[in-house]
Amino acid sequence: MSNASLFRLVVLSAIWGASFMFMRIGAPVLGPTLLIEFRVALAALFLLAVGLVLKKALHVRQHWQHYLVLGLFNSALPFLLFAYAAQTISASLLSILNATAPIWGAVVGAVWSKTPLTARGSVGLALGIVGVAVLAGFDKVTLLPGAGLAIAAALGASFCYGISSVYAKSAKTVEPFANAHGSMWAATLLIAPAVPFFPAAQVASPAVIGSVIALGVVCSGVAYLLYFRLIADIGAAPALTVTFLIPVFGIIWGYLFLNETIGWHTIAGSVIVIVGTALVTGFSIDRLFQKKA
Repeated sequence: MSNASLFRLVVLSAIWGASFMFMRIGAPVLGPTLLIEFRVALAALFLLAVGLVLKKALHVRQHWQHYLVLGLFNSALPFLLFAYAAQTISASLLSILNATAPIWGAVVGAVWSKTPLTARGSVGLALGIVGVAVLAGFDKVTLLPGAGLAIAAALGASFCYGISSVYAKSAKTVEPFANAHGSMWAATLLIAPAVPFFPAAQVASPAVIGSVIALGVVCSGVAYLLYFRLIADIGAAPALTVTFLIPVFGIIWGYLFLNETIGWHTIAGSVIVIVGTALVTGFSIDRLFQKKA
């Protein structure tokens, strides 16, 4: 991996780790529905501008069903579920629960293909469950009213990512940028009908407005561009490293800007979840230094 790719990987991890902090700031004020509608709409507009500059076509008539499925399971549902959870639980806990997505993907893939998990994958799944149990059992935030439902929502969001990853592998080939762009428009359309029924709870402050813009433009639009550039440069497997780095930044940003506590259970739970994810995905550090074929 070149220094430039390593830099992009770290920046992408920092951006996606920050998304949970921004949701934690915006969700209690705007509510999950309005916050996420703004997020995906801003991302769609940003990617539209980039697409016009790069002359990237969406071919909506040909791929609209594909965009709807991807928009539902890769954006609309998981974003809404994470935003719902962000009203109660910490940004650091959200980022760690997000790291279980590859584990869910392996489970969904095994069910989809009717192929049992390998012994290594089963151990990884068990570790993921243990890691979540450590986080939920020792974090004081889980004593708050509704915390159990919030954790379930965050795990449900990660499960949606698992579904979308399996679907993307089995679906027809669509150019990666078009997947990102089309899925954001699809998510915008899917969430829009619910917006009038869930108005903002409070008037948005400058911090909330800034969080919304950052979520849409930076954490969705810019992040996708970085991610697809990484895949092009180093391949999909090494780019998976971002999954392991997101919780690190999620914990750091939560501590620095939201005064969240870093307890022993936070570190222990995140390490257990990340190790479990590495086992399920078959990831090894050697892949970082393999040249893309």
